[in-house]
Amino acid sequence: MAEKRLETISARVDAVASSPDSVEDELELSAVRHRPEGLEQLEAQTRFSRKELQILYRGFKNECPSGVVNEETFKEIYSQFFPQGDASTYAHFLFNAFDTDHNGSVSFEDFVMGLSILLRGTVQEKLNWAFNLYDINKDGYITKEEMLDIMKAIYDMMGKCTYPMLKEETPRQHVEVFFQKMDKNKDGVVTIDEFIDCCQNDENIMRSMHLFESVL
Repeated sequence: MAEKRLETISARVDAVASSPDSVEDELELSAVRHRPEGLEQLEAQTRFSRKELQILYRGFKNECPSGVVNEETFKEIYSQFFPQGDASTYAHFLFNAFDTDHNGSVSFEDFVMGLSILLRGTVQEKLNWAFNLYDINKDGYITKEEMLDIMKAIYDMMGKCTYPMLKEETPRQHVEVFFQKMDKNKDGVVTIDEFIDCCQNDENIMRSMHLFESVL
């Protein structure tokens, strides 16, 4: 479901970018308080073209006229994607993953850097991003409880319509299996190397943990 949204966003950006008359040549930045970095710098830092960045900024500005998104706004936007469940907890974790400088807001630069990885990044880049999502306290390790918090949030977000027969203990059972596979040295935490190595070599874990399907 969320994977299709990513494909839709990517297709829409590609389609509009190919139309020479669909957007103006420059971003309208004077109306916002927070001014994005120069287009050339963002173009160099992401896998988006100048035209694509213009399109993305217009959409971002429509949702967030101030030029930044706070967590509550982020939750409101995300709840529209998953009306059948409670997306607030997962949106909180996702917001923290996009808020790379941890200042309590997501700027256009934060948003587009993350989107570039999720839409067009390499597998390694996507796994690095996913590890950061699961590493809730940003200490460089994933604990079993952190993984469980994320998994519970995903199930809550998808709602009972998606998982009508889901038992209360199912997320914990899944985490037990995943964590045992990932924690190769059995020290109680998963490092980024363990995480990436396990994910790259186990397609079932990649699918079951919603590494890519649920990040947006």
